[in-house]
Amino acid sequence: MIAVFDYGAGNLRSVENTLSEIGASYSLVRDPEGLRAASKILLPGVGHFGQIMRALDELRVRETLLERLRAGVPFLGICLGLQALFEASEEAPEAGGLGLFEGTVRRFPNDARVPHMGWNRIEPLAPSRLLAGIGCRPYLYFAHSYYVPQCSATAATCTYTTPYTALLEAGNIFGVQFHPEKSGAAGLGIVRNFVDL
Repeated sequence: MIAVFDYGAGNLRSVENTLSEIGASYSLVRDPEGLRAASKILLPGVGHFGQIMRALDELRVRETLLERLRAGVPFLGICLGLQALFEASEEAPEAGGLGLFEGTVRRFPNDARVPHMGWNRIEPLAPSRLLAGIGCRPYLYFAHSYYVPQCSATAATCTYTTPYTALLEAGNIFGVQFHPEKSGAAGLGIVRNFVDL
């Protein structure tokens, strides 16, 4: 069972529609028990880094989520769901991230128009199971003001004033800065690849 974690993200309905369109069965979960029953976990995210981290703590799922990811359960984080995997964010310096990856989520430079919103091409850096069969350098839909700098787990980048992590892949953990649920056929294919892992 795919568990879609519902902490109140604005893109939840779009993610549900995408899963339904590709025929994937899923359940919305909001508690540790739901995460423990999951064979895969999907964390959508729209909004503020502090909001998502507070929600995970208020719902008392932070430790269970970390346990499940360390146990090898496939995980896909979308937008803030990717950023939450890191130690911290400039958007909410007081809020600790999940800390599965070292580093801090950064804000685009002051001279950049933010949010970075619209279609942009990604550049694969390493073989990616999420991008299998998607085609070379697909255009995908972005909407964000903060970004994950490139790191050892970066599988594809996007450039908006600076190259940054567009897709992260490390073992059972996947994260995308773009919104596959708003990215047409390429986005459907990426979600299908995760479902089919």
